[in-house]
Formats: sequence, C-alpha cells, structure tokens
Amino acid sequence: QHAGEHSYFVGSHSVPDWAETVADRPAELRAAAYAWVAAHPRVLARMVHRGLLATLRPQCARIILNANGDPARFADTGLPVVPDSVPDFAGPLAGLSFLLLSATTATCAVLGVHHARHHRYALHRRWTREEVARILSEELVDRFADRLQCHDAEDSANIVDLGKTPSGYDVDLHRLAVESDLTVYVNAACHLGFNGGWKSVAVGLSTWRSIRHTHTPDGMSMSVRDNRMHEVFAEQGYHIESTLGRRIFKFETVLANPGTIASCWAGGIDETRQAALALISSLNPPRRQSSHGEKADIIVYGVPDWSPYATFATMNPILTLVSSALGYLGGYIEALGKPGCSVIITTPCPEQWDMEHHPSYKEVWERVLPETEDPYEITARFGEEFATHAGYIEQYSHGFAFHPVHGILATQPLKRLRHAGRVYVAGADDPAVPGHLGFIPAATVEDAIREAESVHGPDATIACVRNPGG
Repeated sequence: QHAGEHSYFVGSHSVPDWAETVADRPAELRAAAYAWVAAHPRVLARMVHRGLLATLRPQCARIILNANGDPARFADTGLPVVPDSVPDFAGPLAGLSFLLLSATTATCAVLGVHHARHHRYALHRRWTREEVARILSEELVDRFADRLQCHDAEDSANIVDLGKTPSGYDVDLHRLAVESDLTVYVNAACHLGFNGGWKSVAVGLSTWRSIRHTHTPDGMSMSVRDNRMHEVFAEQGYHIESTLGRRIFKFETVLANPGTIASCWAGGIDETRQAALALISSLNPPRRQSSHGEKADIIVYGVPDWSPYATFATMNPILTLVSSALGYLGGYIEALGKPGCSVIITTPCPEQWDMEHHPSYKEVWERVLPETEDPYEITARFGEEFATHAGYIEQYSHGFAFHPVHGILATQPLKRLRHAGRVYVAGADDPAVPGHLGFIPAATVEDAIREAESVHGPDATIACVRNPGG
C-alpha cells in the first residue's frame, strides 16, 4: 500500500522490502534516501509499482490493480484497474471482494474470509447469508453462491488428517485446502500478536484435536514478540506445506479502524506475518515498558460492550468479565500491577444470554464456575465433556452457535487471578453478576478506588489504562 493506492499480488517468490535494499548502505546515504522518500511519497509509489510489476509479470498469468480515483493514471501499466467503491458500507474487504469477483478461477478454493468479526473460523460460529453479505457485499455472495462455504470442524467427511509434527502436534486440515491447486487465506485483522500468521490456517481450517495443543491457560498469548503459541502454529504450518508439497499464500492486514485497512501484505505466510508484526511492534511497545519500571497497586480500565466473539450477537457475563476484561485487556494486570494488586474494571455487564450463538456459555456460568474458578481445573474436569457435547455440536454444525468447548476456553483468562488480589467491577447493573465470580461490585470507580486504598493504603499507586474501545 503506497500513498493511498493498493497493489495486491500473490507470487511464488518473495519481493524484498525497499528498506532492505538500502540497509547496507552508508548512514549518510540511507538518511538522504529516507528524506527523499518522505518528500516524494507518490513518486516512490509509482517506482515501487513498476518494480513490483517487473518482478510479478514473469510469474503471474494475470495481474489486477486495485485503486480508486481516475484509472487513466495507470494506463501506461496496461493493467485492468478495479475500484473498491461499493454501495453503502462493505467493510475493509471491499477491494478484495471486487478483486475476487474479477479473478475467480476453477482451481482456486474459496473457503470463506476470516474477518476481525469472524466468518466461520475454527470453533467459531457459522454466519448467516445476510451477515456474510454485510462484510463481503451482496454481489460477491451472489456470485459465489454455494461455493462460499463455512468451515465445520466437526464435519469429518471434509477433514483430512495430515499426521503429526516432529513435536507430536496433531494436524487436521479442511479437505478443500488439501485438494485445491491454490489456497489463499484472507485475514483482515491482527490483534497484537494473537491472530494472523499460521494461526489462520493451523487453527482456522482445522479441528479441536489440532487446536487443543495451544488453547490452554498457559498456551494462549497476545504477545507481539516471541509468541510461544505461534511457534506451535508455525510447526504445524510447515508440516502442512511439507505434506502438501506446495505453499499456502495469504493476505495479511492491519486495520486503522474497524472499517479501514491501514496496511495489507500478500505472499507467503511467514513473510506476511513478519511484515505485519514489524508495523504492530512499532505501534505497540511492550506493555511492561508502560510502567516505566514501577508497578502499581491499583489498575483501572474500562471494558467495551464488544467482543470478536459477539459480532452480530449479544455479549454475556463470561465474554465481558472474563474473556474481554481479563483476556484481551488483561495483559496490563501483570505488566503494570504488583503481585496482589487490585484491578478495577468498569462495565454494566448485564446478565443476558444469547442462546442461539453462545448456548454452552450459560451452562458454564451456572454449573461450572460455581464449582471452581481455576481455569486449569475447569479444563481438566470439563473440557472433554463440552468438546464432545452432542446437543451443542448440533447447534454448531447446523445452526449458528459457537462450538461448545469455546465456553470453556473463554474461562482461561481467570488465570490472571493468580496475579491480581481482587477485582472490582464499577457500574454493574446487578451487583450479583460480578459477585457470581467472586468479583467485588462498586457503584462508581471512585468507590472502588476508596475500597482498594483501604487494602493498599492511602499512598497506593494507581495506573489508569486508556483503551480505544473502553
């Protein structure tokens, strides 16, 4: 992506990043080069486009340029120009949607698109036709019709067992990804280091048997750097490519906001992930640096009324208080807080249950959590029971529900309670809801701080985390 224009491509050879071509030059030359780039972004964009074309033309049978505005400015390339303007709001995948419409081939498997708000991805729920159309556009859905499929991790007829990795990790993969001539995965968002990379394929197109190796209280990681979870995904991914004897390609993206792509890369999975991580790392320094070496007694942050697991669905207390508050946002607890710190979160967290989309969650809340809040014990005692629950699996495969084991996985962030001494919930509609987890309800943030200071003393240090969504 250069100066507001997008070039999407997939090739069998990597194209070196421009910065690498000057990395070994003298410092004064590098400085002059970067200064020239800053002053002439559009000129550089044209140069890069032509450099890419020179590399791609010998490798690609057809190249399409996705760009808005006057197509005449690209006339000298001889390429068809496809705009991404669509009626109403089609989300950040609009450009890719129109490229897919223009580039459909009989040998390309179309498995669906994994978006930040999730189509059918691994153990996540199936989307309705209307929901898919809101993301991909009506035209794309109508064009592909029954070729646009939802992955079903319980559909054994369409799952291929590819054996085990050298470390013993099981690898299952959707049959279309195994049998197609070309597999291109479109991932339209990266949340820190959590998703993207080989997770898209090794998890997104697999089964619980493959996923269980990483989806444990200690296995899950949001880390941008040295992510232990992605080391397992990479080993599974290398095994996939080695077994299939061909590469799997990918679009990897970082969003500027929920409706706009900031940057997009295409190519091999390792290469595109490294490019995305380089950008994400530059925007997100390690959380532990946020404390400037001093840990706080009290951590305060808000929890948004949103979850990637509740798109076109309703939040529930587990998603709000555990998955979001202690999971997606909970990294700040250990990064900024002293052992035994007090955590204050703000959310109304109403007790509501979406039985169409999250049927197993209510049972986890009512039967599992009263017995134990230890995620390791929850996994050991209840994991297999929920993973094989026939009734819930029927709703997953033939309805629009999350896989039943997902309700168990959503409790894993409770491990943060081994670091935090207590959790206050300010502004809860019903104090009994946080009380169900042993959390302490408070009318306001100020009330919660006063209570926490009674534990830590009047000179307690306080860290307030500002989150875009909370």
